[in-house]
Amino acid sequence: MSTPRGSFTTPTPALSPYTLVSFPTSHSILVTLNRPEVLNCIDDAQHHELAAVWEWMDAEPTIRCGIITGKGRAFCAGADLKEWNTSNATGEKQSMPPSGFGGLSRRKGRKPVIAAVNGPCLGGGMEMVINCDLVIAAKGAVFGLPEVQVGVVALAGALPRLVGAEEMRVWGIVNAVVDDDRVGVIQKVVQLTERICGNSPDSVIVSKMGVEMGWKYSDVEEATERILSEGWREVEGRENMKEGIKAFVERRKARWVDSKL
Repeated sequence: MSTPRGSFTTPTPALSPYTLVSFPTSHSILVTLNRPEVLNCIDDAQHHELAAVWEWMDAEPTIRCGIITGKGRAFCAGADLKEWNTSNATGEKQSMPPSGFGGLSRRKGRKPVIAAVNGPCLGGGMEMVINCDLVIAAKGAVFGLPEVQVGVVALAGALPRLVGAEEMRVWGIVNAVVDDDRVGVIQKVVQLTERICGNSPDSVIVSKMGVEMGWKYSDVEEATERILSEGWREVEGRENMKEGIKAFVERRKARWVDSKL
């Protein structure tokens, strides 16, 4: 893992060649699944490796947004069924981090993650995408949960029928479809991360918390009170809040500092 500028304030996790990390902007991290020969299916060890990356992102103040994509023609074809078959034969239990498939399908992280879906997105791959904050897909990408065809169930957090990217956009799961290849999808996502990172990092964290509170609590008043007590009171009066208001009054671009939340 290489640093985009100076050094990070928190130790970076050790990664295998199956997980590539780069930094397309000074405040974002791009995670690439690197098993193209098996359509980037994820084995047991990589689940924990990816979970460690997202945990590190949340803890590292200089990083404000994450991206996940796949190398080659696929985004992610789901679990490594060959490994699963071996585990069944030996009686070894498959393990999964608390944050789920790829460390994403049940993640409740502080910072947004955008999926750049460059190709087939199946099984656990789709369950990761469903829990991402934004999803940008190539026009030729297909989505599906084909677990029933191999005798298992989609339990990572999310129809054996394959669905196209445009239909997923209509359903509200994909935010935008790009008429381009993997490079074009990633370029579009990097543009989105620049927009996100151009906002107050404190406000982005608390706004994401607010969306999650809306899912968690059916009562609006309870959700609002939680946001006020667990989020807003941490932001109020801090340096970024003062800077944002001052920059607006002075009609200039705000100079944010890394979040201390």
